[in-house]
Amino acid sequence: LWDMVNVCAPFAGVVRWEVAEKDSVTTGQVIAVVEAVKLEAPVLAPCPGTVAEVAADQFVDVEGGQLLARITPATHSTMAQNNGNENTSHEGK
Repeated sequence: LWDMVNVCAPFAGVVRWEVAEKDSVTTGQVIAVVEAVKLEAPVLAPCPGTVAEVAADQFVDVEGGQLLARITPATHSTMAQNNGNENTSHEGK
C-alpha cells in the first residue's frame, strides 16, 4: 500500500479546481488555483498519480496550509501500463 501525498493551499484564498477525484495527474500539472485579492497561485501535483481525494469544494475559502487534495502516487508498474510502449506519443489522452 502506497502512502498518500498531501497537497496543501499555499496561502488563504478561494480554490478553483482543475481536476476531479480519480483523475490521473503528472508531476507539475496544475490541479487547482488558489486566488486571493490581486494574487493567484497554481497548485501543482508534486508527483504522478491519481487524485484520491479532493478535500475542499470548488470556490470555497481555504486557509494557508489547509489540505486541498490527496494523491495516490503512481507505482512504476502502473506508469508502465499507462505508457504502453516507449515510442508512444504523450500528446492528447
